[in-house]
Amino acid sequence: MNSPSARQRLSQRVGAAVLLAAAVLLPGCATAPAGTQAAAPIPADPWESWNRKVYGFNDKVDEAVLKPVATAYRDVVPELVRTGVNNVLGNIGDVWSAANQLLQGKLQASLDMGMRVLTNSVFGLGGLLDPATPLGLTRRSEDFGQTLGSWGVGNGPFVVLPLLGPSTLRDSAGLLVDRQTGASTLPPTASGQYGVAALEVINLRANLLSTTQLLDEVALDKYSFVRDAYLARRRDALYDGAPPMEAFDDTEADAPTPPPPPPPPATKRIPAAPAPAATK
Repeated sequence: MNSPSARQRLSQRVGAAVLLAAAVLLPGCATAPAGTQAAAPIPADPWESWNRKVYGFNDKVDEAVLKPVATAYRDVVPELVRTGVNNVLGNIGDVWSAANQLLQGKLQASLDMGMRVLTNSVFGLGGLLDPATPLGLTRRSEDFGQTLGSWGVGNGPFVVLPLLGPSTLRDSAGLLVDRQTGASTLPPTASGQYGVAALEVINLRANLLSTTQLLDEVALDKYSFVRDAYLARRRDALYDGAPPMEAFDDTEADAPTPPPPPPPPATKRIPAAPAPAATK
């Protein structure tokens, strides 16, 4: 176990285990109360029974591994270092966001994101600093799931992925492409890729500690809360914050009650003419 090769194999195994556990992210931070089910089936969530079980599994992994690691990372690592790590990872992600905006036909947004990457890479010491934001080049993240949506691909059913959390069938397909462009693909060695991938998710989980604490405090059914919030956020992101109004088939329920028919007109009785007097 003291040889370099043995230590490298151990490092790879530990990195893989941390990566899998760390991939819980936002969704699996709390499980729904036992036996809690929706009162009626949700059209967007036909697999709710299975999704709740996966959600509960993700929660246990999060509580056992990812949350303690993220908490220690937040408490031990200096804020200046954590900010630099967050900036570098965000700058790498901005490159893929610019590419997705271009694929969606958002030429101006793609150009702005490209200028953001260039500014932070050159004047921000490779992305450690973020001088682009004060200059008005704010981050507008896009992923391949949004690109598929802009091409007309529907959401599909809501699904909770083991260790990866809430998604839809469309976003799950987009995730396969997104992972090929992340920061973890940059290191030339497998151990380096595991390390960067673990750092990505631990950094994200640390950023979400306050959010998930609030979720634990306010949500009665955390599964339903996370599902509805995820679907609403993805819909909002697909339409850049201006989703169209949803159409509801409520014509019968909201149709005004027709007024009663008017009563028939009263007929005026004409008195009978008096009979002519009898002549003698």
